[in-house]
Order: sequence, then structure tokens, then C-alpha cells
Amino acid sequence: MRVTVLDHPLVAHKLSVLRDKDTSSPVFRLLVEELVTLLAYEATRDVRVEPVTVRTPVAETQGIALAYPRPLVVPILRAGLGMLEGMTRLIPTAEVGFLGMARDDTTLDIITYAERLPDDLTGRQVYVLDPMLATGGTLSEAIKFLYRRGAEQITCVCLLAAPEGLDRLTRELDDSEVNVVLASVDERLDENAYIVPGLGDAGDRLYGVAH
Repeated sequence: MRVTVLDHPLVAHKLSVLRDKDTSSPVFRLLVEELVTLLAYEATRDVRVEPVTVRTPVAETQGIALAYPRPLVVPILRAGLGMLEGMTRLIPTAEVGFLGMARDDTTLDIITYAERLPDDLTGRQVYVLDPMLATGGTLSEAIKFLYRRGAEQITCVCLLAAPEGLDRLTRELDDSEVNVVLASVDERLDENAYIVPGLGDAGDRLYGVAH
């Protein structure tokens, strides 16, 4: 497993505004999109390409295009949806799937309650979007789910991670070809499994709380 934390002043600036509890939901959503686009630039460094011939207004030249099968972007519901626009802005020809996972309150197992993905992901490069890597339980199960479908390479794009979550991914997936791209590794998890200092509940801050 490879972990990359972006060290860039624009990333740090946008993340600082996201952390602010007084940042409104509309501004929060916009900043998430912008930040994810910056993260996606690094996350797609190893995206597969193929040579193409291009005719400019002056001459013919050689270029590259995304190879087939196209990259697959998979946001984890619901908070991952807020990252989708920022990712597809950079790779608009990517295909998009969805994966909904939650912890069963009784058994504490991770259950898949929704999925819209090809049955066969053989040879596919998959980009998983999940804003908060806290305990690592959901993301670990999502990665295992995708590998069972045949995914070849998985890159996770997250805004924040806790050391505990990264440790869990390392223990459970260290032999797998998994890349994790982050804006920050924060201090720790609190007693409620929130990332500290974090930015609160990403889903609630993106979409508000339904009453």
C-alpha cells in the first residue's frame, strides 16, 4: 500500500477553510470539489494511456489518450457523492459506479446496502472516493469488495485520514496494490471515532441534516 499526502499551499488553504465550523454548506461543497480536483491530479498519475495521432492546425503529431477500459470512479455513499464532481471534472470520460456500505449496529459488520457496478472489473483501474478515512472499516471492505469483482488497481482519494484508519488498511491490505491520496493525516480518533481535529461529519456538512 502506498500513501501520498499532498504538500501544496492551495491544498492546505482549502482544507483550512473546510475545517472551519462556520463555513456554510454551499461553500463547503464548492471547496470539496476544488480540493478533490487537486487530489485527483496526483491520484491519476499512473492512469493508463495509449498513443494516438493528432492533427493540429499546423501538422500531425503524436499524443496520448486514456486507454480502454476507461477508469472507473466509485464514490462511497453518501458523503463520497460530494467528491464526484471534482473527480470527473479532471477525467470526464471516466465511468462512474456507486457503492453504499454501512455498519450493522448489532453485529458491527460492514454491510453492502447498495451497489451499481459492473459484475466483472477484471483489468480495471478504480478510483474510490470517501472523504474521511477514520477507522478504516468501510474503506477496507469497499476495497475488498472491488478486488473480489476483479479490479486490478485501486486508488482511494480522501480528504482526511486518522492514523488508526491508515494502520488498519496497512494490516488488512498491505499486500494489495492500493494507493491512498490525502490532503492531510490528522492526529487521532476521539471516543466517537471522529477524526481530530478533522472537520466534523462530512456528509452532514455537505448536505445538511434531514429532520
